[in-house]
Amino acid sequence: MTITAAADGSALGNPGPAGWAWYVDDLHWAAGGWKHATNNQGELKAVLELFRATAHLDDDLLVLCDSQYVINTVTKWMHGWKAKGWRKGDGKPVMNLELVKELDEAMAGRRYRFEWVRGHAGHPMNEAADARARAVSEAFQAGRPIPHGPGWPREGDEKDAAPPATRATEPVVDEAVPADDDIDAEAPALFSLDDPDLHEVTLWLTDDEHVRLHERARQAGISAEELLRTLI
Repeated sequence: MTITAAADGSALGNPGPAGWAWYVDDLHWAAGGWKHATNNQGELKAVLELFRATAHLDDDLLVLCDSQYVINTVTKWMHGWKAKGWRKGDGKPVMNLELVKELDEAMAGRRYRFEWVRGHAGHPMNEAADARARAVSEAFQAGRPIPHGPGWPREGDEKDAAPPATRATEPVVDEAVPADDDIDAEAPALFSLDDPDLHEVTLWLTDDEHVRLHERARQAGISAEELLRTLI
């Protein structure tokens, strides 16, 4: 059996209030973040926490990701960095090293593959992960409670227990780091496609409205984001 999940990160200002999220369905997702981090740190953390949350399962993992940086890190660069003592080809240190090393450890022995999806293009699972990561970054910015999500519930888990990822320490942030910052000059990006101009809309719902939205989406067999898009 293969678990298909989307992972995404968000950073307002990049660096700035930041969030990460992974999403399988409305019963299996998690999110978290920091008061100050980069988009790439959020992207890496989302994948890391996805592998940690599913570590107890004997299933293949298909990770949908819109970050070329993360895909290149995992599929092209990490092995070489590790062989060189966690240095890049030019001898410079690997950026976001602690997250990269933790991800390398979490993936060991797992069966997985990564698939690139275009961000902000209506892919239901990518949109769901993006919305949750963005909600965390906005919550940090506004001082609101952080929406952590249910994680991957297991039998016997306490209902209100916060996922371990919420206790992560603040990352070290390079103020000059843009999105997809660590693209190695020796290895070109997987894709060079231009994203269309899209506009984000934030909608706040009451608990009752939120329940009704997801129930109607379930009945229609689509995600809540897709259901809202049908109204346009």
